[in-house]
Amino acid sequence: MTFEPSASRNRLVLVVYTAAIFVSALLLFSVQPLFTKMVLPRLGGSPAVWSVAMVFFQSLLLGGYAYAHLLMKLNSRVVPIVVHLVLLVVALLTLPLSIRSGWGEPPTSGYAVWLLGLFAVSIGLPFFALAANNPLLQAWFVRAGHPNGPDPYFLYASSNIGSFLALLSYPVLLEPMFTLRTQNLIWTGGYGLLIVLIASCGVLLLRSPAYAAARDAQGDDANALAPSWSRRARWIFLAAVPSGLLIAVTAHISTDVAAAPLLWVLPLSLYLLTWVLVFQSRPLLPHKWMLLAQPLAIAGVVILLAVGGEQNLLLTLGGHQLCFFIIAMACHGELARTRPAAKYLTGFYVALSFGGMVGGLFAGLIAPFTFSWIAEYPILLALAALCRPPGGAERLPRWSAWYWPFLAVLAVALIAPSYSAGDIFNRFDDHRVWVIGAVGVLSALLALALNANRWKIFATVVVSLVVLRAYPSDDGRVETVRSFFGVHKIVVTPNGQYHVLMHGTTIHGAEKFKNDDGTPVAGKPEPISYYHKDGGIGQAISAMRERKGAPLKVAVIGLGSGTLTCASVPGEDWRFFEIDQSMVDTARDPKYFTYIQSCEPNLKPVIGDARLTFAKEPDGVYDLIIVDAYSSDAIPIHLATEEAMAIYKEKLAPQGAVVMHVSNRHLELASVVVGIADANDMKSWVYSEDSGRDNEYIFSTSVVVSAREEEDVGKLASSDVWTETDANEKQRVWTDDYSNVLGAVYRRLRDGEQ
Repeated sequence: MTFEPSASRNRLVLVVYTAAIFVSALLLFSVQPLFTKMVLPRLGGSPAVWSVAMVFFQSLLLGGYAYAHLLMKLNSRVVPIVVHLVLLVVALLTLPLSIRSGWGEPPTSGYAVWLLGLFAVSIGLPFFALAANNPLLQAWFVRAGHPNGPDPYFLYASSNIGSFLALLSYPVLLEPMFTLRTQNLIWTGGYGLLIVLIASCGVLLLRSPAYAAARDAQGDDANALAPSWSRRARWIFLAAVPSGLLIAVTAHISTDVAAAPLLWVLPLSLYLLTWVLVFQSRPLLPHKWMLLAQPLAIAGVVILLAVGGEQNLLLTLGGHQLCFFIIAMACHGELARTRPAAKYLTGFYVALSFGGMVGGLFAGLIAPFTFSWIAEYPILLALAALCRPPGGAERLPRWSAWYWPFLAVLAVALIAPSYSAGDIFNRFDDHRVWVIGAVGVLSALLALALNANRWKIFATVVVSLVVLRAYPSDDGRVETVRSFFGVHKIVVTPNGQYHVLMHGTTIHGAEKFKNDDGTPVAGKPEPISYYHKDGGIGQAISAMRERKGAPLKVAVIGLGSGTLTCASVPGEDWRFFEIDQSMVDTARDPKYFTYIQSCEPNLKPVIGDARLTFAKEPDGVYDLIIVDAYSSDAIPIHLATEEAMAIYKEKLAPQGAVVMHVSNRHLELASVVVGIADANDMKSWVYSEDSGRDNEYIFSTSVVVSAREEEDVGKLASSDVWTETDANEKQRVWTDDYSNVLGAVYRRLRDGEQ
């Protein structure tokens, strides 16, 4: 006789399991920006911290899924429940979250390995336990006797809704409203609640009708064939490409704005949203629509990359992420379309997590050590074309047969001129966006108009990306240097007049090598870019020197191209602090820049995160501290907090001053600096003026000078171009426990770039 569970019990099972999976996902994905933000100050705010963190999270997700898969192989109901509850309780004993002792200060090299170790010892156990919940609870649900048990994939959508909400709420609600300590306590409380919910799930499973356990072996999918190894390999590939793209897109946008949870969670939220949508029983966005849009999205990224640094913030954030969303929807839609019967559920999730880890390892660890430029983004973009399903018959087969020789001729015709400096090269270079965009659009037309096979689309995308590399957006010859902290470009402008140091799309320094008439610049190089004598930083140095009437002792946080070494005068003591050794090597190389060679040949900068190294300096010795770390790319937030300003103040000599360079296209930071200075009982003066000399690589600057008293800043206090500014009482002060990047972005968008 068959016993059917009551409707009320079915509702209870559904509610409890859905709640447990939802809360688990909420905790799993809120801990990622929360703990990574705790770690970020250890490594100078580098976007690579998030990339390595993603590799760790994806690897541990694979471990959790494999653990769940093995646990459900046991021929017992009780053992998996007991084992998993014990694991959760042991993990709870390691909370609240903290950086384990002995891991406070990073080494001078091997940052990625050190970070992986830090994450493992600090949050490895609770994250591993959380990672196993999704497949484990779905497998329990199959055996719990609910009518929807044979097809539990809808719970995967519920899981990703929780993940999606966790990520969106972090920068919008949690980060602006709560300190890190409060966030940590809330998260720990949620972990305790989750244990109660999972224990309830276990009780419901143990009390389920006996036939429910047997149905797993005798139900509708009992005769379903095991997935072939080729299908498993396809699952891994389909999961790896969007996972790698997630890290590549995140690095691309965060490098040019800020290494902050706001910009980490936007792509990750979209990534999770795709999982929510594709595993719905009736998808809101049909898979066939996404397959039609995917070639257009690939072409869109090609065009965005071709446009390069001329993008504005909304285009950078919106364009790349919209295209990424469509590409991920197509890949994940293929996974949903080819998912196996419920009896192979845990193995399917192991394949997905393994693919996610492979993609993360490539984009987060392998690529940065293999390529001197951000090659992983275009590589993964091209591989996305191979994620398309095998197509049917091609339209116009007589013409499509000639496509391969046509593409070969087109590739040679476009790429060969890049090895010369003739008129053809100049014409292509002048119209590079149109040329590259046309090839990218050709790949989309192949898919939509001719129904071409994926290898032709892939090859066409590759050609467009090779042309993109052959005709870079920078005006002049480009060399790249890559480190854990990003890719630095050294651009030599036409005729070799200027050498320009760039990080992402941001200029970090420049030197004039030739005069307008083509003759070499003689003598000591003149500081330009943001450091010209007439700019904010130059005026501050001059005023402090005049006020003291004697040689200055100066600390500079951030070396760049070494420009400020030539702002010193004989008898002064200037000490530089720099986190990136590759930046020091670049600034020292006279083929790139000659500031250090000409002005400070014996320079010995202090290597390491300035927050850690500068704190070791003696108190009360510096007349001037220049913090130069905020010009439009991965800003180190921990250098602009109340606690950081307290350190600067301790190191100042009597009548000393702190100069903070806050020129930034995307974030309004002057009010932040005024606020942290006011919290330390310091007055602030703000300078923001357009030089009108951008063509000479002399740029407008925004600078804040903070000091104990008005007389400490000399003539700046009475200057017409320096404004004494009070802290905004309505704006919360940034601390090591609190920052609000979203507010800084909003103020810049509201007020425009000054």
